[in-house]
Amino acid sequence: MSSPLNVPLPDFMQDEEIVLFNDSVGRWIDDNAPPEKMAEFIAASSVPRDLWTRAGEAGLLNLAMPEEYGGMGGDYRHEVVLMEQLGWKGADHFGISLHNAIVSPYIHHYGTEEQKRRWLPRLATGELVGAIAMTEPGAGSDLQGVKTTAINKGDHYLLNGSKTFITNGQLANFIIVVAKTDPSEGAKGISLIGLETDGAEGFERGRNLHKIGMEANDTSELFFNDVKVPLENVIGGTEGRGFYHLMEQLPQERLNIAVQGVAAAERGYRETLDYVRGRKAFGKAIIEFQNTQFKMAEIKTKLTAARVFVNHCIGLHLKGQLDAATASMAKYWVTDIQGEVIDEMLQLFGGYGYMTEYPIAQLYKDARVQRIYGGTNEVMKLLIARSL
Repeated sequence: MSSPLNVPLPDFMQDEEIVLFNDSVGRWIDDNAPPEKMAEFIAASSVPRDLWTRAGEAGLLNLAMPEEYGGMGGDYRHEVVLMEQLGWKGADHFGISLHNAIVSPYIHHYGTEEQKRRWLPRLATGELVGAIAMTEPGAGSDLQGVKTTAINKGDHYLLNGSKTFITNGQLANFIIVVAKTDPSEGAKGISLIGLETDGAEGFERGRNLHKIGMEANDTSELFFNDVKVPLENVIGGTEGRGFYHLMEQLPQERLNIAVQGVAAAERGYRETLDYVRGRKAFGKAIIEFQNTQFKMAEIKTKLTAARVFVNHCIGLHLKGQLDAATASMAKYWVTDIQGEVIDEMLQLFGGYGYMTEYPIAQLYKDARVQRIYGGTNEVMKLLIARSL
């Protein structure tokens, strides 16, 4: 499956290997997470654990990680292909891209050699499912406000605190915890702690949180009550670098959200176009009404602009030139457009658009969180303003 817009693929996405990979990812989703299966996952509020194992067997985990650490040896283009196919096919509740393109890069970019060899191969097979625990009940976009602590006790850290809204929170057994190793130092006291949860005393999962949308993506509260963590689990082997690591990696996370947003909206466009061509009212197809034509023209124009901008940002990122302000522009603007056009498209479905068996209703629900996670869109505007 490909974008329904008339936007040519950028040169960097036209390599034969990328085109073939695109086809293989689409087939894997058709076989493992087709619409009827996704409906089951939504009803269960989680994808099954073995989906992760199957993804590992298919080589879809850690696509951009080096082969020496068990990865596929690809680059960010492979992650883009995966995110787009998941969005176009309605399988984007599967939290694989957070695992691949957010969690693993922290280890790859900042981990010690021992940490890379200990964790990345197991993340590549699906033995470990990754999550990152940033948000707390009292600290969201303001990461400096985290209260979770990891206090050095001489031969281990003692981890205490709670996190909430953690994606993959029910299934993850490897969690990067944002914690303060020196609570007196503010941002300079933040470290990233790798926690393997299997058998970790004092670690508890709260309930699987019920959300407006993205229901099959398990999202949880996590509790750390005097959890002992080996000293060698601080990412990079040095305390106090966590905040800087987060700031360096957040642009890719925000670009991920933009990539996912435009792909989901493109799916909505395809579904809506099919519907208005086939649905009749007052003796003619809905697409024959000028209002429908104008609405679809506006939607196509906005999505075309969004697709071109996202492709531009992907190109910058591949060259190492995507700055925080531009990534923030992509995240906030694309997700605003996503919500706007999906709302317009749902209206064209009339009453059917409000029924959950129609994909546009699910797309409508799923779109809302895009303006919140990864840093709220209001925070994105603050970051952009600092670049003026």
